[in-house]
Amino acid sequence: MATISIFVHTFFHSLFFTILLSVSVTSTTTTAMTDTKPLRLVTGLIHQDSILSSYQSLDRNNVERRRTRRAAFITDEIQANMVADDRGQAFLVNFSVGRPPVPQLVGIDTGSDLLWVQCRPCADCFRQSTPIFDPSKSSTYVDLSYDSPICPNSPQKKYNHLNQCIYNASYADGSTSSGNLATEDIVFETSDQGTVTVSSVVFGCGHSNRGRFDGQQSGILGLSAGDQSIVSRLGSRFSYCIGDLFDPHYTHNQLVLGDGVKMEGSSTPFHTFNGFYYVTLEGISVGETRLDINPEVFQRTESGQGGVVMDSGTTATFLAKDGFDPLSNEIQRLVRGHFQQVIYRTIPGWLCYKGRVNEDLRGFPELAFHFAEGADLVLDANSLFVQKNQDVFCLAVLESNLKNIGSVIGIMAQQHYNVAYDLIGKRVYFQRTDCELLED
Repeated sequence: MATISIFVHTFFHSLFFTILLSVSVTSTTTTAMTDTKPLRLVTGLIHQDSILSSYQSLDRNNVERRRTRRAAFITDEIQANMVADDRGQAFLVNFSVGRPPVPQLVGIDTGSDLLWVQCRPCADCFRQSTPIFDPSKSSTYVDLSYDSPICPNSPQKKYNHLNQCIYNASYADGSTSSGNLATEDIVFETSDQGTVTVSSVVFGCGHSNRGRFDGQQSGILGLSAGDQSIVSRLGSRFSYCIGDLFDPHYTHNQLVLGDGVKMEGSSTPFHTFNGFYYVTLEGISVGETRLDINPEVFQRTESGQGGVVMDSGTTATFLAKDGFDPLSNEIQRLVRGHFQQVIYRTIPGWLCYKGRVNEDLRGFPELAFHFAEGADLVLDANSLFVQKNQDVFCLAVLESNLKNIGSVIGIMAQQHYNVAYDLIGKRVYFQRTDCELLED
């Protein structure tokens, strides 16, 4: 199913992480995912400037990725490193596809459920740092037919002259991919040099692909709640915990997948639409002041317009105009007379000031997003403002200009929280914590 993703990383270009994936599997050297106990796949995110990290070349062009070995959280370890792309705009994860396995480096997107990689023959492909996958050389590749129940049943359903199912994926930044929908094995390396295989994963074999790609990644890994997504294949839960996006020495950021994910903290219902996780935002407070915002501003209409999306792939938070304006006015009221405003004409309305967040905003009132059924997401100054350069900080909330989606709660607003999704119960949990306490 083609879905629309959010790519609105307009100004945060300094966030780079490496991720190591650890998963509970059987102790055999080579195994499939067949354990009876709840799966708990744990990833540790490491900042590019961390003293724990090191470099390793990926290709002849010396596109570098971080590769760090840290103690496994649980017995066996899957090595699937995740890095930020060269633009600092997307998380990338590497694994291998097919038999024999071909290494891939794909972008992570919580706003879509499809995994796709570029494939030969390539009618229109962008440059990537890993080999382009050739399905004709894989013994486990299987094209899906038009009649397959997995082939999306929609008005956009298409097939080629061989009666093979065709997918078309498009994204908000204009990127597109189209090709054959197929099944293939995804292969991870374990810490004991063995392998773990997720067999017959539905994926898109992209023969025509365009977009704003940086020369590293070979496709996109969708993590939304579609029936055939990797998240659904590994269970019905996932969580992520971000301690501090801007601290290169913080080594406890993590992502967890599988039914072993812990659901703790306050929770609010979510619903999915077009692959996005929508929540009900009822109001916003700054300190003790509840802003005068009509809750209808954040509601999604019957036609699918508006609403509020939780997105780990977007750095900043974007609010619909009638929600952003009261917040902007309150922030300006609080800083008036204390800081000199800095104007960036390339981003109209962006609230920026001379000063330093860590020094000058101590004691600044916290912002709280109030969600349905009493769940709050509370932002201190370090989650509300970003240090743009040495002497200028800016509000990490902007007015939304997104089509169809009204507002997006970005990953910076989710710092210092473990955010967990229960796909069966359709609830998202917010647990304010130090991510280090979650390691076990």
